[in-house]
Amino acid sequence: MARRKQRPEEPAEELSVHELIEGPTQDLTSARAALAARSAPEPPIEATQDLSALAEDHTQDLSALAEDRTQDLSALAGDRTQGLASAAAAVAAGGAATLTAPERTGPDGRLRIDLPRLPAPGALYRRALLGALPGTGGRRRPEVPAVELAVTGVPVDPAHLADYDRVCGFRLADRLPATYLHVLGFPLSLRLMTAPEFPIPLTGVVHVANRITVHRPVEAGETVDFRTYAENLRPHERGRQLDVVLVGSVGGEEVWRGVSTYLGKERTAGGGPRPDRGDRPTPPPASAHWRVTPRVGTDYARVSGDHNPIHTSRLGARLFGFPRPIAHGMWSKARCLAALESRLPEAYTVEVAFKLPVPLPSTVAFSATATGAAWDFALHDARQGRPHLVGTVR
Repeated sequence: MARRKQRPEEPAEELSVHELIEGPTQDLTSARAALAARSAPEPPIEATQDLSALAEDHTQDLSALAEDRTQDLSALAGDRTQGLASAAAAVAAGGAATLTAPERTGPDGRLRIDLPRLPAPGALYRRALLGALPGTGGRRRPEVPAVELAVTGVPVDPAHLADYDRVCGFRLADRLPATYLHVLGFPLSLRLMTAPEFPIPLTGVVHVANRITVHRPVEAGETVDFRTYAENLRPHERGRQLDVVLVGSVGGEEVWRGVSTYLGKERTAGGGPRPDRGDRPTPPPASAHWRVTPRVGTDYARVSGDHNPIHTSRLGARLFGFPRPIAHGMWSKARCLAALESRLPEAYTVEVAFKLPVPLPSTVAFSATATGAAWDFALHDARQGRPHLVGTVR
């Protein structure tokens, strides 16, 4: 029997879930050295570069925090009576994090934990998948952990920025797109969300909304300090949702803030049928049509570090109830912003609500309407008009 000829837009092979979640790792020591050598000729960008080798140094990988002796961040933050020495020793017993002095705890009551570098996303995804197995999951708390994680001095790799710009449709420039700092600091938020006591497990979580505020443009030559924390855990008709806040600062000044809203689906007794959403409104006239191929999933996973297999593997997508892979929501948002790039102000807030997933492959219709200095934009299925994303720029 003749084999079906592979279509150009399909992935070259079906990798296993374990192979697909081997995400890149960012080592700040190596990245800073690369930034210092910017005057040297830049090597060509390797489209399939695996950065995981950068993590093979003498510093303990933070993935060791996933062992059974992992320090419970909520308990650590709640114990205000322990001294700095004992608290730092408790954290060090679980990994390479350091604890700031208790008097630096903010007025919101969160205890700050400084990490020596950005965590490795691949190790965190492996831990999340292992934690989803029966009998292996950690205890979940009914509230968000009263801690914030922080890392300082994160540089921008010009080659990585250029790769991200190409994948998302931005012009190649030294000014960072609004969505790029979300990608740069995402491993820190991921570390928080994969803590054993985090109230919503990472596997199966749905990214339902994202709001980014740009206070001023950030250039590629600047280094960024990040901190992240969770807040506003609240009930939802399909489970519970919360906000994960990521803040970027330069020289002590907040320059960027991102708020991602995540839904953890839960089965509740007597939940009943889902409420009627009414007739779907007619989508606005499209200003552009984009063909979204499976390569979008693998390319964005490479540049973002988000190697969730529902975006890159047919097998991984089926495990979570999708017939085929779906595009990353933050790629969809970035692609829309790239279409508006030349019309965005210096400072603004861009907010989106993610609706139906974008299956790979598919064709989507982009629409945008200006009202003064503000924009309303949307992404719909080109054939059936189903909404994928609606957003505003203010």
